[in-house]
Amino acid sequence: MKRMISFSVILLFSFSLSAQKDSSNKLGGLFKKATSVFSNKSSSSGSLSSGEIVSGLKEALSLGAQKSGDQLSKPDGFFKDAAVKILLPKQVQNVEKKMRMLGMGKLVDNAVLSMNRAAEDASKAAAPIFLSAIKKMTVTDALNILRGTDTAATGYLRKTTTPELTTSFKPVIEESLKKVDATKYWKDVFTTYNRFSSEPVDTDITSYVTTQALNGLFYYVAQEEVNIRKNPAGRVTDILKKVFGN
Repeated sequence: MKRMISFSVILLFSFSLSAQKDSSNKLGGLFKKATSVFSNKSSSSGSLSSGEIVSGLKEALSLGAQKSGDQLSKPDGFFKDAAVKILLPKQVQNVEKKMRMLGMGKLVDNAVLSMNRAAEDASKAAAPIFLSAIKKMTVTDALNILRGTDTAATGYLRKTTTPELTTSFKPVIEESLKKVDATKYWKDVFTTYNRFSSEPVDTDITSYVTTQALNGLFYYVAQEEVNIRKNPAGRVTDILKKVFGN
């Protein structure tokens, strides 16, 4: 009888130790899990909030838009910049040498110069339109841009501002063209050209110059965006450093 009692005591003692060990393991596991969760939350506190992402992208676009407008609205901003200089339409470029041989070289030069002067003049009106569109950017827009290509922000700006820019630019371009006699030069060139060509060119210069001017503006917005994304020196404010540094 004493042996049975002793054996029972041993069993109970062993079971108690096992239970304590199991409980300890479970508590240890829970502690590790809690520590892991806490660590993750702590590390995420250094990540970007949606508000910061929106602010950073708005800042990047605003800088690009401002620089683009400032650069291209200067005298020779278009005319002496090979990347954006407005040339004669492609179908005319093919016969430009012939036009010059026919004594129309000065006419062609005047037409090209006047188109670029008009684009430079109109570019002054771009910044307010860009900034208005930038202010309307949503969190969803910002996240898509941040995860997009190196020129995703410029693509967003082109999509959201082109209709308004075109509407705004056209009268400015038209007035600028008149101011620098571009309408006259253009009409003189293409009226003469159309006499010898089986593919007449539209003598309405406004639409052509408007499109080319917008292409030039977006070209430099894209250049600035790539610079901010890839070049730390291009991140000139704290929010740009934080958003694009991450």
